[in-house]
Amino acid sequence: MNNFTKHRFSEKLKYPAGKILAIAAFLIESIASGCSQQTATNVSAKSDTTSNTVTTKTTEKNNAIRLGYQKGGIIPLARQRGELERQLATQNIKVEWIGPFDRCATLLNSLNGNRADIGGCGDIPSISGIAAGQPLCIGYVQRPRPDSLGNAILVRGDSPIRKPADLIGKKVAVNQGGAGEYLLLKVLEKENIPSYKVQRVYLSPNDAAPALYQGSVDAWAVWEPYISIAELEHKAQRITTTHPAPTYGIMIVRSDAAKENPIAVKAALTALSQDGDWLNQNTKAASDFLVKELKLSDAVAKQVTKNRGSESYVFPNAEDVAKLQKTADWLLEKKIIPQRVDIAASVCPLGTTAVR
Repeated sequence: MNNFTKHRFSEKLKYPAGKILAIAAFLIESIASGCSQQTATNVSAKSDTTSNTVTTKTTEKNNAIRLGYQKGGIIPLARQRGELERQLATQNIKVEWIGPFDRCATLLNSLNGNRADIGGCGDIPSISGIAAGQPLCIGYVQRPRPDSLGNAILVRGDSPIRKPADLIGKKVAVNQGGAGEYLLLKVLEKENIPSYKVQRVYLSPNDAAPALYQGSVDAWAVWEPYISIAELEHKAQRITTTHPAPTYGIMIVRSDAAKENPIAVKAALTALSQDGDWLNQNTKAASDFLVKELKLSDAVAKQVTKNRGSESYVFPNAEDVAKLQKTADWLLEKKIIPQRVDIAASVCPLGTTAVR
């Protein structure tokens, strides 16, 4: 077997307790599907009472929205702030908070199991989930920020690796089919380095961090808040600055929820966007939120907030769809996803986008 073929660790690495914060990704990783909600019908005049009871329960279910959240991002901020819940209550919509999840993959599994209706992920895992045939649709998007420092390839502070070309023959930890693998491949593509010359080691963030610090891998393609934790607390260094192909954030929605409960879904997405606007005007509060939510130090929280930049979620327009389609087609070309994804057909049917 070629020395540079992909490799997966079979055992979890051992490392000192308390060394690594078990913190999940903000945006970025990949399987989900939805289950249909039950509807009630009045089968006979004799069963009016039973039918009305079932219909009432169904109506109550349609007046609830379940927001799945990771340990960072706009959804747990909205939960902590409380404005979304108050706003939706005025529309007779009950909010349920499902989480926290450690990363995108487990959040999408919750959507798949009909335990949540909306969750925030990156575009790569979201597209991967849709490509896997799971009933998901794209609600809101956060457009790419070319100057964002929210993604990076990291090495240990004492590593001789200083630029992407130095990765040839080295092991790089990435999350399979997610933002980390995408970042690495795009960096290699930009530098004209054949991907087979760099060994990808598929690890979750909680396993990749100790793997890097203990020398089991040579580099790590990752996102915030892991970047700032690694830099400020473990003396790691970046070998990349901005992303060569900045990614979208996605508010991914369970398809059945969008079809059966569009008013509540749209109301929740709109309220989340407003929380993002508030966050952009209150960066100190955003930093304090990270300290409280993720148990980060003040210094790490401030750098994460600065590196990530503004939070701005909108319904996708035709240009967004075209850009996401380009990403999906690239993922197919690189055999990261098994089949082509039609992005326009994957936008939630909420009657608010320019592509429908």
